[in-house]
Amino acid sequence: MTMAEGIALTEATYYILLSLVKPRHGYGIMQFTEALSHGRVHLAAGTLYGALSALSAKGWIIPLPSEDEGRRKEYKLTEIGHQVLNREVIRLRELADHGERILQEE
Repeated sequence: MTMAEGIALTEATYYILLSLVKPRHGYGIMQFTEALSHGRVHLAAGTLYGALSALSAKGWIIPLPSEDEGRRKEYKLTEIGHQVLNREVIRLRELADHGERILQEE
């Protein structure tokens, strides 16, 4: 089993990874996540930066080098991060398909 298999992501982690398909800084991640989830997922700064640290430690995202130390740090998905995100999309689609099928059988 690779690191991308068998992992069910929290909704917040899913949206963080989804937001990092394109490089973004922390505030951009918070805005993207809140907009995409229609306000359902609101990331506080402490929560976000803790998650970014954990995702970096797993090798799912990396910080981009910055020429200006004062500039906000941007992050992006790694190849493993893309694999994890793709597997989660497949898992969520399968869950939705099962739900729709069972509900249509009623």
